[in-house]
Amino acid sequence: MQTRELGRSGLAISPLMLGGNVFGWTIDEATSFAVLDAFVAGGGNAIDTADGYSVWVPGHVGGESETIIGKWLQRRSRRDDVVIATKVGWEVNAEHKGLKKDYILRAVEGSLKRLQTDYIDLYQSHKDDPTTPVEETLEAYAQLVKEGKVRVIGASNFTAARLSESLAASKQHGFPRYETLQNLYNLYDREDFEQNLAPLLLEETISAIPYYGLAAGFLTGKYRDQNDLQKSPRGAGIGQKYLNDKGLNLLTAIDAVANRQQATPAQVALAWLMQAPAVTAPIASATSVGQVTELLEATELRLTAEDLETLETAQPVKAAEGE
Repeated sequence: MQTRELGRSGLAISPLMLGGNVFGWTIDEATSFAVLDAFVAGGGNAIDTADGYSVWVPGHVGGESETIIGKWLQRRSRRDDVVIATKVGWEVNAEHKGLKKDYILRAVEGSLKRLQTDYIDLYQSHKDDPTTPVEETLEAYAQLVKEGKVRVIGASNFTAARLSESLAASKQHGFPRYETLQNLYNLYDREDFEQNLAPLLLEETISAIPYYGLAAGFLTGKYRDQNDLQKSPRGAGIGQKYLNDKGLNLLTAIDAVANRQQATPAQVALAWLMQAPAVTAPIASATSVGQVTELLEATELRLTAEDLETLETAQPVKAAEGE
């Protein structure tokens, strides 16, 4: 599988990144292992997780996903074959959150232990911490890079303004710079990324590795009415955000392209992202080996100009008066 460089880092990944948020949440350890095995066997090499996955599940404390990935790395002896991306800064609990230097230096040790490795390929600020100067955060990363515990750093859920501020600080002080940005971007959620972030990323040669590439599964076509929302623990949230005129109109457009390409809706949605300016690799999660195979096939799909126009001009049906 052809790889793509992350920013200017020299680190190359497959054009699809496997999301680890479901490991230990909607799929158990054995199924997670099967998904990871299938992804690597199919040519994928990039796996994304976070120390906060899956703290939102009752009884979980965070780090469940990293722990499963760590066990898989050891049992399969695959550490040298994959690029591991994890994150710090999400609120795991009241004492474990933010991007202050002392916290990052402590948090990375937990991630390294759970992942059963002595280095992290891509360490990301999970979300901006406005209470901490960007210089302090970057100083922590500089120390970790110097110590060999982190190879490359990235940002997630940053505005263009804060990313620019961080890049300026890196240049001024000689700190490592953010080589990637992991923000929300998909065929439904486009405006903020395309208007505010993509121009900066292209100018600075920073790689977008967008999350929710399938809009939490909505763009697979699995959720088309209220009854479909019962199919998954994610259903309620998906329905609240995506099951509307805009979303259904977009599914119609995706279906049309899928029929032309003899592909699935998920493959079309991911192929569109892979061809989008500034995007290096979208992140997508899978809960079965069959889904992994389907997602990897998207890396071989090339959308035509007609396909792109169909997808990008899909408009929501205007709500009736009073709705």
